[in-house]
Amino acid sequence: MAVRRKHIRTTASQLLRSNGIESAPVEVEKIAEYLGIRVQYETTDDELSGFLLRDLSRNKAIIGINDKHPETRKRFTVAHELGHFMLHEHENLHIDKRFMIQLRDEKSSKGEFEDEKEANLFAAELLMPIDFIQTDLAEVNEFDLEDDDFIKDLAAKYDVSPQAMTFRLSYLGYIQL
Repeated sequence: MAVRRKHIRTTASQLLRSNGIESAPVEVEKIAEYLGIRVQYETTDDELSGFLLRDLSRNKAIIGINDKHPETRKRFTVAHELGHFMLHEHENLHIDKRFMIQLRDEKSSKGEFEDEKEANLFAAELLMPIDFIQTDLAEVNEFDLEDDDFIKDLAAKYDVSPQAMTFRLSYLGYIQL
């Protein structure tokens, strides 16, 4: 299964519009609340980033977040779990131990980690929407985009990590990694 890029961007954009969010930083907890999802912060094993627990019989959901992680990581985790909620209705329980899957094995070669790629893309689309980025970069020259301080400032505006902003700018074609 291929990552559904257009569907993901459309879904994230609709959520932003439905919540009246027109500028960064995006209030991910407000979006979760709008969807009827409770976000709960707990101290857990450092490997556990977060989880989504969905009770289909009662039409309820909880997103659990590791409160030991940095604020930007927690925000990304909430957005990532919202991605699972919006895109992967078939999952009752989804546990994320670090989002990056670097080792190829039988499962990854079969594409079973496409759900993770989709949830990561959804988080990026939700926290750093293309429309917001385009507005912020409309009058920026190429030299600014090569400046680490500029990227850090932009990341701070969106309340994401500089690494997440760098990946997003690369994905959108503004910079090369």
